[in-house]
Amino acid sequence: MSQSHVAYELGTQPECWERAVELAPVRRAVLPQPGERTAIVGCGTSYYMAQAAAVLREEAGEGETDAFPASEFPLHRRYDRVLALTRSGTTTEVLDLLAGLRDAGVPTTAVVGDPATPVMGLADELVVLDFADEQSVVQTRFATTALTLLRAHVGRHTAAAVADARTALAEPLPERLSEHGQFTFLGRGWSVGLAHEAALKMREASLSWAESYPAMEYRHGPVSITGPGTLTWCLGAAPEGLAEQVRAAGGAWVPAGRLDPLAELVRVHRLALAVAARRELDPDRPRNLTRSVVLTSGEEAVR
Repeated sequence: MSQSHVAYELGTQPECWERAVELAPVRRAVLPQPGERTAIVGCGTSYYMAQAAAVLREEAGEGETDAFPASEFPLHRRYDRVLALTRSGTTTEVLDLLAGLRDAGVPTTAVVGDPATPVMGLADELVVLDFADEQSVVQTRFATTALTLLRAHVGRHTAAAVADARTALAEPLPERLSEHGQFTFLGRGWSVGLAHEAALKMREASLSWAESYPAMEYRHGPVSITGPGTLTWCLGAAPEGLAEQVRAAGGAWVPAGRLDPLAELVRVHRLALAVAARRELDPDRPRNLTRSVVLTSGEEAVR
């Protein structure tokens, strides 16, 4: 059986991250500058990467930063720059927002996989990650490469993240992970966005029941679903006592904290493919999804 596009692409992430780190200082001038009030926008996976990037930027002291789905951007707010993450450069909500911001005179930058798309005529500046573009519908390397670019831009990337990604690709997954029927992903700080993305990958690639929460919020209701057949995975350090609480309820717990949280997401990518294979699903043809959501007049976005 031939390797799926998504399997190949997720395996190339460490090399893509290294290229993004090299690109960051070259494109520094068109990315958010220290002190700029910035909004980062995207759809689906790109929105979750925007959430993570916004937290990293604020933690680095670079300036107030918000993240929004492109369809929910608050046009009444004033920003010094809006940064759009868009793999395809064709997503309707992103293009509509960029057009509106251009008319309003708000500076915009788009991080894109394919520059030969409508985004080229709408964003003021482009950062092109064509080396991380993908054939698959399910995003892996473009999303993590875009986040690595922004992480390096604010001085929060380390070489250990790339080394950990290689470890995440090389080491076997913990035994029997793919046998679970329900998955919950948790994060703290910037890894909350990664947790949301982890759950999305499980839904997209393997049609799994998957949820995601800030780790401390898990105790405020969601823990009630924990039991035999469920798996809880925290991307990054977990709150004290949470692992014991999950195990006491009969759920499985994935120990975390050894690898960089972004490398942990690479492990989730592998898990999503393992569950898809177990269920005899084709991850390159996820149900009801296309590579880009392009809407006709009068349609509403569904993703």
